[in-house]
Amino acid sequence: MLVPDLPLRTERLVLRAFTATDLAVVRDYRGRPEVTRFLYQEPYDDETVRPAIDRMVRRTALRAPGDVLQLAVTLPDSGVVVGDVLLNWTSGEHRQGEIGYAAHPDHTGRGYVTEAARELLRLGFDGLGLHRIVGRLDARNTASARVLERLGMRREAHLRENEFVKGEWTDEWVYALLAREWRAAA
Repeated sequence: MLVPDLPLRTERLVLRAFTATDLAVVRDYRGRPEVTRFLYQEPYDDETVRPAIDRMVRRTALRAPGDVLQLAVTLPDSGVVVGDVLLNWTSGEHRQGEIGYAAHPDHTGRGYVTEAARELLRLGFDGLGLHRIVGRLDARNTASARVLERLGMRREAHLRENEFVKGEWTDEWVYALLAREWRAAA
């Protein structure tokens, strides 16, 4: 079980729980087709953002396998939301997790997503005691692949046309990192 003491602070960021007041900014960046192009969901609109925010607000702890921790990534001085990161506890028996993220396009290219995702890896390995954390992505999303590679994750699989997403067959890349690799790199 992991109930982090929020907010979390990294060198340049604050990772905090979402609140209902984040609805407009989440609608802004997750409502853009270029942000959701390689994600399962369609861009959020006024109707779909409300239940999404309701879910995000509740995702503040990992109490049991299947739980998701999802945090707003913010700039400490202004409080501006630059994206979000999540850690999904996928298996208790096998001590597995999965990370994910989305970035506001106005704030990409500065390493914020990498920095925030690194903090979630730390929580997963050091806080929850996970053995392995994966990152799964549409193989066309080379920017996301670069984030995972900067985190020290290795590509372990290229699954050919394994999912039918948004009307087309897509390839999936699976990246992974083991706890011992995480500790060796630290």
